[in-house]
Amino acid sequence: MKTVLDSHFLALTAIVTVAYQFLFFVITALLKFDKVTDFAGSTNFIILAVLTLVLKGSWHFRQIAVSFLVVIWGLRLGIFLLMRILQWGEDRRFDEMRANIVKLAGFWTFQAVWVWTVSLPVTIVNASDRNPSLQPVDIIGRIMWLAGIVIEATADRQKLKFKNNPENRGKWCNIGVWSYSRHPNYFGEILLWWGIFVTSTPELEGAEWLVVIGPIFLTLLLLFLSGMPLLEESADKKFGNVTEYRLYKSTTSPLIPFPPILYGSLPSWFKMIFLFEYPLYSRNLPQEG
Repeated sequence: MKTVLDSHFLALTAIVTVAYQFLFFVITALLKFDKVTDFAGSTNFIILAVLTLVLKGSWHFRQIAVSFLVVIWGLRLGIFLLMRILQWGEDRRFDEMRANIVKLAGFWTFQAVWVWTVSLPVTIVNASDRNPSLQPVDIIGRIMWLAGIVIEATADRQKLKFKNNPENRGKWCNIGVWSYSRHPNYFGEILLWWGIFVTSTPELEGAEWLVVIGPIFLTLLLLFLSGMPLLEESADKKFGNVTEYRLYKSTTSPLIPFPPILYGSLPSWFKMIFLFEYPLYSRNLPQEG
């Protein structure tokens, strides 16, 4: 079957995503069980990649490759996040939503938008009839994806191990890759999805290039909305009066891993333009003195 609702599978993937997220919204709302939130998001990516690949039935190498990259990423992240929340207990993001059905519905709606938008490069590749030969951008994109998932997985593992150590209770994670970036897991996430877009570009023509909004949306989301700003605010409130934390924050890149010994001496304008050190990440940091 080559065409389902539309030739690019955009309507199909939207319907599937909304239905899948609505199912988990109902589970969360009725059972007050919010431990499946991240699992629902990660597995939705897998469903869209596999569904569009199978329905198109072309089985071109690039289609198989990008779908495989999404499946590996989704399984790794989904299983990790599910096991972590089962170990830690309730998801604190829902503390203010559990009794507010409107806010809860808003969260699940936004998650559906996130899944559908970020999946666009894979959706369009799997819907394509074209099959360009292997190009340098294919290799570059897959290297970006590999580096990204290694960094993300390493960061997740190191932070989990850090937090599970009773001696670190009440401390911020500053070990391993976390000593080079305050959010290395987000850096890995952004890098791997840009890698998927790059390896998808040989398939794109005309308006199909608009799928670049997928990695752009993810990047903006983590930089300015639900990712780094919230975590920076939380950490500043907890540790803002601790001298060691303020030193860590002033010498550690917010996103792109960078040697601390060099980062602290860089001018502010350079950090903001090239390393994403924006004022909003310190607006809740208590003033000294």
